[in-house]
Amino acid sequence: MKQADIDARRAMPVPAAGLFIDGAGRAAADGATLDVLSPLDGSRLTTIADATAQDLDAACGSARSAFERGDWSRRSPVERKKVLLKMADLIEARALDLAVLGVRDNGTEISMALKAEPLSAAATFRYYGELIDKVYGEIAPTDGSVLGLVHKQPIGVVGVIVPWNFPLMIGAWKIAPALAAGNSVVLKPAETASLTLLRLAELAIEAGVPPGVFNVVTGQGPVAGQALGLSMEVDVLAFTGSGGVGRRLLDYAARSNLKRVYLELGGKSPNIVFADAPDLAAAARVAVYGIFRNSGQVCIAGSRLLVQASVADDFAAEVARIAAAVRVGDPLDLSTEAGAMNSLPQLERAQGFVAGALDEGARLLSGGARTLEATGGWYMQPTVIADVTPTMDLFRNEVFGPVLAVTPFTDETDAIRLANGTDFGLAAAVWTSNLSRAHRMVRDIRAGVVHVNTYGGSDLTVPLGGHRQSGNGYDKSPHALDKFLDLKTAWIQL
Repeated sequence: MKQADIDARRAMPVPAAGLFIDGAGRAAADGATLDVLSPLDGSRLTTIADATAQDLDAACGSARSAFERGDWSRRSPVERKKVLLKMADLIEARALDLAVLGVRDNGTEISMALKAEPLSAAATFRYYGELIDKVYGEIAPTDGSVLGLVHKQPIGVVGVIVPWNFPLMIGAWKIAPALAAGNSVVLKPAETASLTLLRLAELAIEAGVPPGVFNVVTGQGPVAGQALGLSMEVDVLAFTGSGGVGRRLLDYAARSNLKRVYLELGGKSPNIVFADAPDLAAAARVAVYGIFRNSGQVCIAGSRLLVQASVADDFAAEVARIAAAVRVGDPLDLSTEAGAMNSLPQLERAQGFVAGALDEGARLLSGGARTLEATGGWYMQPTVIADVTPTMDLFRNEVFGPVLAVTPFTDETDAIRLANGTDFGLAAAVWTSNLSRAHRMVRDIRAGVVHVNTYGGSDLTVPLGGHRQSGNGYDKSPHALDKFLDLKTAWIQL
């Protein structure tokens, strides 16, 4: 990737985008649109269709018709595999175009976005394409007079709602296994990051996914998202986003057809550093990039730094020093290490958490303010706040921004207490040279992913999912297929 290639794409016109239903673009039923504002400079990038409930019903109807038609759902796994592999190749071939378009839409730094978005999505489609023709049914250990078979079948129509921070990556985690299993999909992207997912739908048709099998409906959550949650045509709903929206989706399922709902609801993940960490300097560097990449807008971000008291002051000072040197700037510049925040409300929310923590008695070590305001974009300094106690909002609640809360602990028991001292349980990390302690911490921390002497970086071979109020169900790994397959028993008297 060269800067010149990025610059050649940074100002390319972005056509107004419609809905993608039954294999083609269309306007919203009432013609309404939403402005797309670029986080880079606050300018109007383009418009997207603002779907009505009628549009959502049309997309779900198209998905149901395609499923019943069977040209995808009853296609052999090896044939679906070929299409998904071609889709992966098409994404990969257009990776830079997709990455730049996505950065202009959501503000992630390009050095991260290329790998985390299109290249990750391509790998995900390739993974599930390769996996699906290796999924077997079962023969039950019955009495010899009976043959018991367990079939694995596609469920039907899958509704998917994804956030704005990594739309292609998180979208692929749900779309790829759902399609691989033979389902039809209706996707509702975030209002502030829809453009690359609309392009993905076009690539699906080009790869050979039949019309109606993959639909994208853009618009507002209280309208399009609610209609998807209430749809009687949707059999499974997979969502990544906030706890408040997740609760509403559970309510919509109860009020409609009791569709299965799988939720990934974010976290307040602890990054726990013991004094015997194998390399405290490395731990400090990883702590910084474990929270400040993508301006802290990462579900598993290590937003709580728990440090053993004997080294806490020196370690926090080193983290603050490194954080102050993080290059915040133009997300389309390869030298930028932290890009823009997705929206002005998101920036103001993060600033509110900082002000609240300082009012409650915490201590600012670095950052804390909006920066690069003259650009018109939405940028914030990487912020490190010490003396954060368990009663503070900053300790307990997700910021989803570049704000790191530092809290000291005394011993292993205290570290576990603090680590589990929120309602969340998505990710965590432990830094120690003591192997027994590492295993005890993995056992006792209530989180779906626990890193040891690292933070982040897990690949498609392992599941990602939350415990407690971080959600249920798993993305990634073969386990993700379970969400999108029905089990059917055949009980045959011989």
